[in-house]
Amino acid sequence: MFTFIDQNGYKCELSFNQHHSFEIEPKHVLVFVLYKGKWLCTINKKRGIEFPGGKVEVGETLEDAAIREVYEETAVQISDLKWFAHYVVHETPPFCKAVFTGRVVKIDEFIHEHETLGMTWLTTEELANHPSLSFYMKDDGMKKMLLEVKNHERQW
Repeated sequence: MFTFIDQNGYKCELSFNQHHSFEIEPKHVLVFVLYKGKWLCTINKKRGIEFPGGKVEVGETLEDAAIREVYEETAVQISDLKWFAHYVVHETPPFCKAVFTGRVVKIDEFIHEHETLGMTWLTTEELANHPSLSFYMKDDGMKKMLLEVKNHERQW
């Protein structure tokens, strides 16, 4: 377990052990997609550059939500999802994100009817130094997840 304080001052817990469950059921998803040496990011209208993700809708599985959110935010179709981590933020009320990795199936043309300004592809170095990162992309948890994804069972 990795514990840290996020940019908003909230205690966060991060677990890479799928058998370790938090008391809070995940209702949000976050997705890491590496393609041709670059990370898929979305450009959130308010927060800036971040990994795609969002809330699980009624009747949806975590996996369905991950696939849908990535497409809605980037117009990239993904598959082969694998669970990677659980990420709990202890704000009021607390919430949990299920973090996945996925593979690119197809990249469609981005239509501006989506909830973001589109997608961008960044190397790990560009991701660490980009001036327009979302607040959560700057915290210790994100840095830890980027380190751990290299050790993940998935072969990029």
